[in-house]
Order: sequence, then C-alpha cells, then structure tokens
Amino acid sequence: MSNSNLSSDIRPLQEGLQRIAIEELNEVPSRISSDIATLREWLQRQPHLCSCLTDQFLLSFLRGSKFSLEKAKHKIDRYYTLQVAIPEVFNEHRLADDPQVLEIVRMGIILRIPLDEKDLGPAVTIIRAGSYDTNKFKFQDIIRVGSMFGEIMMMEDDNANVSGYIEILDMAGVTAANLFALQPMLLSKFSAFADEAMPTRQKGIHFINAPESFESGFKSLRSFFPDKIKQRVSVSSDPKAIFERVRRENLPQEYGGSKGTMQDIIDEMELKLFSYRDYFEQSRHFGTNEKLREHNAENINCQSYFGLDGSFRKLDID
Repeated sequence: MSNSNLSSDIRPLQEGLQRIAIEELNEVPSRISSDIATLREWLQRQPHLCSCLTDQFLLSFLRGSKFSLEKAKHKIDRYYTLQVAIPEVFNEHRLADDPQVLEIVRMGIILRIPLDEKDLGPAVTIIRAGSYDTNKFKFQDIIRVGSMFGEIMMMEDDNANVSGYIEILDMAGVTAANLFALQPMLLSKFSAFADEAMPTRQKGIHFINAPESFESGFKSLRSFFPDKIKQRVSVSSDPKAIFERVRRENLPQEYGGSKGTMQDIIDEMELKLFSYRDYFEQSRHFGTNEKLREHNAENINCQSYFGLDGSFRKLDID
C-alpha cells in the first residue's frame, strides 16, 4: 500500500559532491533512474508500508545505503517502523503550521546553517539548548521540530545526503532546569532512530559552551547513545570550539561569522517549512501496518537498539 506522490525531479549534484558520491557511495549517475524505479516498485508491492515515493526521497535512501537496494529497503522500512516507538516526537503536532512548531522555529532554538555552494563538507545544524523556557516547552517539542528539518534536509540538502551532517549543541545559558529537561531516554531513542533509519549519516555531535557541571556529568549521559554515536560526540566549554567544526564564513554574526544574522536564518527556515506544508500533512498517513506485513525473507526483523519488536503505527484505511 502506498501513495501516488511521484516526482520525476532528480536534482543534479555539483561536481565535487558528485565525485564523492561516485567514489564513496557507489553512485552510478546513469543508473539512478532505474535504481529509484526498482525501489519504488518494491515499496508498491509491500502491503504493510505506506511511504513517500518521490524520486528525491527514494534517492536519499539509496545514497544512505551506498546504493545497496536491499539496505535501502531495510532502511525505509525501519524509518517508518521506528517512528511509532517515539510518539513524543512523531505525533499530530508534526505539521508546518502547528503554532508550537512555528514558535520554536521563530525563537531560533534550531538553526540550519547555510553552506557555500562549493562547500563539500557535512551539513550543519546548531541547537541552542539554553534558549528555551522549560516551563513552556519540553525537550521532546524541540526534538520534534528538529526531526522536521532533518526530514527536509534529507530530501533537499545535497551536503547532508553525500557528506553527512553534524550537530552543534550550544550550551550557553543552560540552567539546571535545561539539563534535567534533556530526557536521556528520549535522546537515546532518537539517536538510535537517526543511526538506524535516517538515510543521512550523522558525522558528529559537538557540545560547545558546556558548563563544568555538564562536562563532569556527561559520562553518564554518554551511556544513553548507541555505540557508534558515542565515538562521534565531543564536549568543550570553549565557545571557539565551533570554528573547529564549521568555517567562520558560514556562521551568522552572533557566532563570529559573516553570513548574515540568526534572524536571517530563522526567516529562511520558516519559509522553507511552509514550502513543505503539504508534505507534512500527507506524511501523517505514511507508516506501517503490522497486520498487513508479510513475514517472509524479504521483510525486516524489527529488533532495534532500543528493543522495538512488533510495534507499528496503525493506518486509517478508507
């Protein structure tokens, strides 16, 4: 079972990223269309899956699986299957015009940093962990908005699809209330989702401006990350540590850069979010239905890092 939102638009890569895709992701440009068609045909034969079927969506999973069709099938299945294990994030508020989502975007808690056109490095997101009122927002609300921009990123950010992405968690202004609000188990589950199901590759999580109390307590928080992610996490109290991860010219003025202001980024993010309004409305109907899953060798064992087994989003079937 699947939707019919097909698109024939395959965005060409710039020369440097195309070279990386060929050398590191096994991409064969002349074969992309046929690989997408094969993956789409498989999805259309799966009675338990209702998936986005646009070319760019499917291409992101092919690149995230180094063009192994079997791995791409597995990852898309897990993408929709594991979402139901995180209802705090994937719920009815995950819409472009949800008032809470818009308020979080306008506060600049999450900043998607625009890179130069010829930059071949990973995509960059800054999360300003101390910039929200924990009495008004829960950590899961912030993660929800981050997941929406992560989904937009995987469909249209070529750096993220080819070179991966990094997250900078700015701990400036963080209070004890912010630290208590971090919800380590949710952080653990969402990190596992990002590792197991997202097609974009997480290259690092870097904490900057970390208070001493956080640095000393980080060892216990680190235990909640999947093993692969643990190796990609760093913590620093130095605000200049951001320059080790992101070129200064790509950062807004508030971070010592020269590419506009945070408000410029916020305005662009809001416009981008609204351009995906129909997509997020439609995505409410994407998911898996265990009752319709065919238990054969072609389908996927649903064990995961956080122990999900046999739990699926139910679809309303007209």
